[in-house]
Amino acid sequence: MLDKITEEIAHFIGVFHVSVEDARFRETYPEFSFSPVKAELDPLPVVEVSFSAPYELLGYEPAVDYRSPAPQPWHLDPQPARFQDAPPFHGADVTIPGNTEYDWPEYAGATSHGTTKFVPPEIEPPGSVVNHLNQAIALSDNDYVSVGGHGRVFSPDPIDNSELLQGADAAASLSPIGDLERPGSSAEIITVIKTLMGEVEATQSGAGDAVQEFITAETVEGVYVNGEQVSEAPKLEDYHSFEEGSEDGPSSNTWTRDDGTVAIDVSVEVEAGGNTLVNDAVLKSYWTGGTVTAVVGDHIEMNAIVQINALWDVDAITSAVGASTIGDANELFNSATFERSDASKETDADPADSGDYPKYWSITEVKGDLMILNWLEQFIFMSDNDVGILSSSGVTTSVVTGDNLGVNHTSIFELGFAYDLIVVGGSVYDANIIQQFNVLFDNDDVGATSGFQTNGTGTISSSANLLWNQAHIANVGHPDRFDVLPQQYLDVANSLAGGSRDISHDVLSDDAFAGLEWLRVLHVSGDILNLQFIKQTNILADSDQIALAMDAISPHLDAGWSISTGSNALLNNAAIVDLDSFGKTYVGGDQYSQETLFQAELISHRLDFAGPDADALVNEAVLFLDGSMLEPTDAATSQPYTEEYDVHPDDGVNSVLGH
Repeated sequence: MLDKITEEIAHFIGVFHVSVEDARFRETYPEFSFSPVKAELDPLPVVEVSFSAPYELLGYEPAVDYRSPAPQPWHLDPQPARFQDAPPFHGADVTIPGNTEYDWPEYAGATSHGTTKFVPPEIEPPGSVVNHLNQAIALSDNDYVSVGGHGRVFSPDPIDNSELLQGADAAASLSPIGDLERPGSSAEIITVIKTLMGEVEATQSGAGDAVQEFITAETVEGVYVNGEQVSEAPKLEDYHSFEEGSEDGPSSNTWTRDDGTVAIDVSVEVEAGGNTLVNDAVLKSYWTGGTVTAVVGDHIEMNAIVQINALWDVDAITSAVGASTIGDANELFNSATFERSDASKETDADPADSGDYPKYWSITEVKGDLMILNWLEQFIFMSDNDVGILSSSGVTTSVVTGDNLGVNHTSIFELGFAYDLIVVGGSVYDANIIQQFNVLFDNDDVGATSGFQTNGTGTISSSANLLWNQAHIANVGHPDRFDVLPQQYLDVANSLAGGSRDISHDVLSDDAFAGLEWLRVLHVSGDILNLQFIKQTNILADSDQIALAMDAISPHLDAGWSISTGSNALLNNAAIVDLDSFGKTYVGGDQYSQETLFQAELISHRLDFAGPDADALVNEAVLFLDGSMLEPTDAATSQPYTEEYDVHPDDGVNSVLGH
């Protein structure tokens, strides 16, 4: 065993010897290198072979999803290509003489004496779909604000929202459709639809100038805005933006004078409105439809859009703010669209030229009623009745007591099953209803206390509200698709009701089925009940009471004033897309269609909501504080206005920023 130093020396000597030997090998290497030997090889024989390429190669074709048809005996009619999820066939027995081992995928066969008989399974029937949805938002944001050294308390009478609720009842009374109970059974759905139709027929245009448009007809098509038919519906983004703030960020409220001193933008900004209420709903129902629908009973269809905007905006505004300007006017929109699209096969060629008629069919059955019900109610109630007294203290003051946002949103998409033939043993009840209400109370009082004055610029905006109702009903199915039920379809309906699975040749040879090699059939023994209902309501109370006062210690006459008590947005948007039929509808009983458009606008000009002199109202409600309260006090001293705040205990100030 070597010690560490000796071992390292031995390794070094060994490595040195190896390096020396490597150098010696490199010097003698050429002497041992071999010379290549050139071998003489016989040339390869040349064989001439004929070659041809009669087929031209094509390029790569992606996404070609095709499955070749099953092998067919030479004497059978050609079968359709077997794509995935193709339903099985019913029809006459198909025999294959002399071939009992033939493989028919996905079919259960029973062989006997050299023949195979098809016994295809039933396809799964569609089920009923029922959705009851209720979305509600309630917010009370009644703020009390006291800003600046004015030394006063503003104590007006609180706003009573009972008048708002009375106004909402008055607006709802204009509607030709009353309050409806949610249906919970087939019988209740039929009752609701019949009640709606009866109420519309019985309603007379008794609301006077409030009604913009009231149409009840078998068919209504087009776009109607505020009672007038137009070519295109207005777009919300042209009248309202949901963007918050400016992309450039807030501007500075200070700057540097020439002498190096810093100046402050002396101003008071108040935002007591700016509330946004949004109800948004989209219902798309493609649950079931057929190229031909045969109804033994009645076929009743109803589409209705009811839109009402109600606004009370009577303001009392002071004239004490110099160079004051009133903001933009209110905007009210009722926009309704009725649309129909025809999904039937349209061709000028002879139907017989498009191919043979179907020889096979598959049948699925719904025992009882087939129900497609979506009942959606969206409701927003917001109270933002603010009270404030403000004075300028020589700084930039920003007060926000509104700017609330309430949103209800629902989107439903129902995709079901399509058939070539739907046979209904009972009746069809089909209704699409949209009701929209906007109710706004924006009766503001903005007044000044005695002695108030300013040399700065001033702006007051007490309106600029947007009330928006937009509705769209789109039906898939031509309005002239109805005809009397032929005898052959009645016979098939009775046959299916008796348990038979046979489809007569007269039905299979209908021109609507030309070109089909197999027929998909849905049999509903009861009724088809299709009700899509949307009700949207926005109710907002934004009656603000603002008093402007002077600072009791150091008045600032050069302050700028910006006051906004309006700029609210009440938005309703609803759309229903409903699949009725891909083609023809035969009716054995009565056929009735009713489409209704009702648009109304209720604007109040009553002066009893606000007095004619805002300054007089303010001075009656202003109390002077004890002069000692204006003297500097300890930070630990409680605020002197606590008792006065109890007048409005609902909420403190939402946001007050002083710079």
